[in-house]
Amino acid sequence: MRILVVCGAGASSTFVAQRVRRAARDRGLDYNASAGTARSLPVDLDGADVVLVGPHLADDLPHIRRDAEARGATVVLLPDDVFADLSGTRTLALVEDSLRSRQPADTI
Repeated sequence: MRILVVCGAGASSTFVAQRVRRAARDRGLDYNASAGTARSLPVDLDGADVVLVGPHLADDLPHIRRDAEARGATVVLLPDDVFADLSGTRTLALVEDSLRSRQPADTI
């Protein structure tokens, strides 16, 4: 599972990616989370399963969603208080919820 965390400049997404990676590792999940920027998104989308979008990029969400879904990735807009999730567990729950919602109902 490859998770891409996108923000404007890459700094805040790095913190979120590290926290999600740690939370997944603590639960024994084989998830890779990396940080990207709005500018690097066209390249970073390749291979991403889930794209977590920083709340400050909400206006860009339709464009990001179009590009990500064309590559088979699910997009999640992160809540405004995402940076308060120091353990990454709440953000990881958003990833897992998005994965459940994209699977056909008979596989859940």
